[in-house]
Amino acid sequence: MRSIAIALFDGYQPLDVTGPHEVFAGVNQVLDATGADGPRYAVTLVAETLEPVRSESAMAIVPQAVFADVGGRLDTLLVPGGEGTRSAIDKTALLDWVRANAPSARRVASVCTGTYVLAAAGLCDGHRVTTHWAQADDLARKYPALTVDPDPIFIEDRGLWTSAGVTAGIDLALAMVAADHGDAVAQVAARHLVMFLRRPGGQTQFAAPVWAEAPERPPVQIACDLIHADPSASHTVTNLAAQVGLSPRHLTRLFRDDLGETPARYVERVRVDAARHVLETEVCGLSQVARRCGFGSAETLRRSFHRRVGVSPDDYRRRFAATA
Repeated sequence: MRSIAIALFDGYQPLDVTGPHEVFAGVNQVLDATGADGPRYAVTLVAETLEPVRSESAMAIVPQAVFADVGGRLDTLLVPGGEGTRSAIDKTALLDWVRANAPSARRVASVCTGTYVLAAAGLCDGHRVTTHWAQADDLARKYPALTVDPDPIFIEDRGLWTSAGVTAGIDLALAMVAADHGDAVAQVAARHLVMFLRRPGGQTQFAAPVWAEAPERPPVQIACDLIHADPSASHTVTNLAAQVGLSPRHLTRLFRDDLGETPARYVERVRVDAARHVLETEVCGLSQVARRCGFGSAETLRRSFHRRVGVSPDDYRRRFAATA
């Protein structure tokens, strides 16, 4: 048996727990039904006490064991996310248990903002990790010793597994099953869950536009207002600089200082988000979308969209258009 311990704490996200739990339980059923060889999974929900633990949505789960009784050589140690992670990192019992058992576990994992717990325990330093797209910048600021990639659904880096938000815990567990038993077994489990074994694209396609804080310097503010007012206009750095009374080099430096990117990259970001809105809400050809949003051609739109969102405009429309 492969022993898997999933930690519970006040304010966890329920699906971060039940999603992986159902994957591992479902694989046991697949292996038993087919008579296949290979280790089964023994999943234990563990907490500080045996009292029911309330989730962020008020669902309560009764743990099966306390931290003090679960340890040794775990196969997988998994920490869910949820609104309670911020207070959970101040709880000595949880962090002490994670620190004590992570070194001997074959793999350590988190779902969503559970990455904060692993980072607070010092397990992510020097690793590439992910978390929910809305928390990625905050995680990177709080823990500069790790590298945060906000796009992947999950990342495995030298035995440390981290994943995006909520349903991504299922993707994470299926990937673990594929690593343990091969794609064939994982595919059967995925089909029973009505899931992709490997979800197409990253989490950027689900992310709402997350803008940087408004620039403080008036020239950059004016340039940004011009870009947002009409993404399709000719917003070359030369044109923008002329409209705000600066040289192109000076404006580029101010953009980098205030927004962390060049004017050209900022214009592309605004145009891609404008295209996302059109694809979600209107029925029109890609050439028309490209012209309206400032790309000039459908091919330029495709390249920029794939670079920013990770999927093609056509795939994005099929998944997210209200008029599909």
